[in-house]
Amino acid sequence: MRRAPIVLVATILGTTGVLMFKPREATISVASSASSTSTGKQATVKKSAGSTIATGTPVSTQFGTTQVSVTIKNGKITDVKALQVPSNDSRSAQISNIAIPTLQQSALTKQSAAIDTVSGATYTSKSYAASLQSALDKAKFKAADGATAPTAAPTEDANGGRGGHGGFFGGGLGG
Repeated sequence: MRRAPIVLVATILGTTGVLMFKPREATISVASSASSTSTGKQATVKKSAGSTIATGTPVSTQFGTTQVSVTIKNGKITDVKALQVPSNDSRSAQISNIAIPTLQQSALTKQSAAIDTVSGATYTSKSYAASLQSALDKAKFKAADGATAPTAAPTEDANGGRGGHGGFFGGGLGG
């Protein structure tokens, strides 16, 4: 009987702690001249000989940073290059290496940043689309169908961004 109050208090404190837990949210990290990383480039726009090359804002998630540049010629997206990809760990690097070519092809095909998410690479896909949309906005490019992508970084789910979703990489990785 002496343990009952202790167990009751511990249960209440534990339940309160779980209910008050809030997962961290990813934020967009804009490189500035004062805080630019050695691997990241500032968001820029360069125009020459009928083409525009725009660098998107770096988008950071718990798996790493994504930044792309886009080349536009004659009102069409002709190239998208990944300048930074999520690679905080070997799994994120593996996911990026598989997902980035698919995302690039989707952007070229759709001629916008409203690209399909690669299964198993949700965070990489969303951060890629956000950086691409940022670059397109800077270049003042509008998709023919008016499609746009969100420019905010994806946030963690209840599983910390990994697991529980099945998917392309056999474990439902969110990176």
